[in-house]
Amino acid sequence: MNIDKLKRAESAFLTVYPRGFADPAMKAVRSKHNVDRLIRFAQEALTPVSCQQPHQVADTLLKIVSRSSMVSRFEKPRFRSFIETLGSQEREALAYATEQRLFGNKRRGFELFEGLLAHHRLAKWAVISAVPFYFAPRREVFVKPTTAKGIIAYLEVEGLSYQATPTWAFYRGYRDLLARVRREISPSLSPSNAALSGFLMMSM
Repeated sequence: MNIDKLKRAESAFLTVYPRGFADPAMKAVRSKHNVDRLIRFAQEALTPVSCQQPHQVADTLLKIVSRSSMVSRFEKPRFRSFIETLGSQEREALAYATEQRLFGNKRRGFELFEGLLAHHRLAKWAVISAVPFYFAPRREVFVKPTTAKGIIAYLEVEGLSYQATPTWAFYRGYRDLLARVRREISPSLSPSNAALSGFLMMSM
């Protein structure tokens, strides 16, 4: 990773927005994405207990994806159709995958969730990564293909190549990359991993 390039980007961003994402000039951006409200909703609605109720889990996931400004308007109706067509066994599988992804074996949860979506031809990065991000916004990452590819190229990262088909290997590598970036820059630029990605995207 090109640390010098990252530091130059940090300096340029803080020159314009001295308080980072808390700067008054960033208010319009924060309001547009409404991240904080969805974080609160995801953390309150998704618990180990609620994950034992498949219909509730399906409804919660639909609300999060539908309300997210980061998920494409083309993917939202497809995800709604996916949820509405699930039978009872698939809803149970979805609830189990969600429980594992958030509270258990995260790799297994990721792969189970990806498998369910792939069966319906809906295994897209935005859909797969949205819910974990809102649930744990400083640990998990939202993967937007154009942004992820741009960040990897901009920071001249070696050994990490974007994969169009969602895989745990790429997700973990990208998450580790953002964790490394977070350690190098001002905390004001990373109130969440989405904000951190936004800083990098605006710097490109």
